[in-house]
Amino acid sequence: MGNSFRQEVRPRVVTVVRIIDRLNIGGPAKHVTWLTAGLNAEKFETTLITGVVPEGEGDMSYFALAAGVEPLVIEEMSRELSLGDVVVIFKILRELFRLKPHIVHTHKAKAGAVGRVAALVYKWLTPSALWLRPRKVGVVHTYHGHIFHSYYGAAKTKLFIAIERALARFCTDRIVVISEQQRDEICRKFKVGRFEQFRVIPLGIDFGEIKPQRGLLREEIGLDASGALIGIVGRLCEVKNHAMLIEAVAKLKMGCGAGYQPAPQVAIVGDGHLRAELEEQAKEAGADDCVTFTGFRSDAASLYADFDIAALTSLNEGTPLTLIEAMSCGCAVASTEVGGVVDLMGRRLEAHDGFTIWDHGVTAPSRDIGAFTNALRYLIERPGLRLEMGARGREFVTTRLSKERLIGDIERLYCELSA
Repeated sequence: MGNSFRQEVRPRVVTVVRIIDRLNIGGPAKHVTWLTAGLNAEKFETTLITGVVPEGEGDMSYFALAAGVEPLVIEEMSRELSLGDVVVIFKILRELFRLKPHIVHTHKAKAGAVGRVAALVYKWLTPSALWLRPRKVGVVHTYHGHIFHSYYGAAKTKLFIAIERALARFCTDRIVVISEQQRDEICRKFKVGRFEQFRVIPLGIDFGEIKPQRGLLREEIGLDASGALIGIVGRLCEVKNHAMLIEAVAKLKMGCGAGYQPAPQVAIVGDGHLRAELEEQAKEAGADDCVTFTGFRSDAASLYADFDIAALTSLNEGTPLTLIEAMSCGCAVASTEVGGVVDLMGRRLEAHDGFTIWDHGVTAPSRDIGAFTNALRYLIERPGLRLEMGARGREFVTTRLSKERLIGDIERLYCELSA
């Protein structure tokens, strides 16, 4: 008798609103797409809100659409802070009232500011008991990198740090960082947030999307299998510091008569507003015959298979997705020591000639062209060691940095907040 009145109890679906300023070329666009498309549909319902990619930046909206993600677009949401952000906050707030999220998760600086302010207003602006009984909504912000140095002048940087401190204190329940190095830098060095607010959730990537095409890039640039190819993937902008790689390769070319032949070749994969300036630099340095600019490539992930060395010369990074993708293809790494790079490098083996040797490659201090040149030379002269480093790196990333692990970590965080 009692069984006839038994009702089926269905688990609550957690509604998530994810906000990012724009889906431009880079790791964050892939990250939010994988999370939006990949969360367990029986437990989570996710809406992605984004702005518009400005002219001069590659647009990765195609990547989201291919994954079945159709974002809500707020055209006024641009990269820079402006008075128009009041309109952006209002429009995000309107969507929050419509969607009634349990979790609001923002990504990157601009979306982190407007999104968290809108979430704070939504949390407290209730129809009854105004400003006294907040809605139960968890607010999460992910730092993919940060803008606390190497982006702006001193005054503007101080302003942004002050804003981030206020947002962390008043508008944020959890702060997600992608490496321990990044957490310590943001929390301990720049005093943003309380240590207990932070969760370290490393990046994860879809290894199934990387389909190496060995020989494709070498054929395009006319390089046979015996020549060393250094590859770098990223936007051609100031913070990526491609100028350092061009200068290092020019120095290596000058030294060819003193020990190793032929000069290494460099493939710069990506585009941006500095392209013409960098091409002119390569010409003036006498390295234009060693450097190929491929422009933006939608098949960039397939090109890593031809790299002997994956380079990164950034002044500021979180954990660079390009190095994870390169390592998954067995590339040894030569990078500046920024952000979470060292968390990808495995064991520290020894310091040598101004740079550091690790399990998976070599690193040099940021802006130290001499040390970075020495690091590249070290790898170029040791093809056997490059193969060993590449094999160890592939094992490291494929066992620890999968998309599935990332999604599982985020699901557990959301369950913790919405319990």
